[in-house]
Amino acid sequence: MPKIKTHRGAAKRFKKTASGKFLRHSAFKRHLLGSKTTKRKRQLSKATVASKSDQGTLEKMLPYK
Repeated sequence: MPKIKTHRGAAKRFKKTASGKFLRHSAFKRHLLGSKTTKRKRQLSKATVASKSDQGTLEKMLPYK
């Protein structure tokens, strides 16, 4: 059985936790930041768990992560 290639774009964007979930960073933190509150910007900078519906896709894209 050949090895499965890792999706390099996904490898740069997602991190796997010890429990097997995937962490992702939030969008909307690049520009137009003056209209966003400090609290909102701070919360957007934290990593969050990727949605449950994306877990299967991410498992296939990142088989050895």
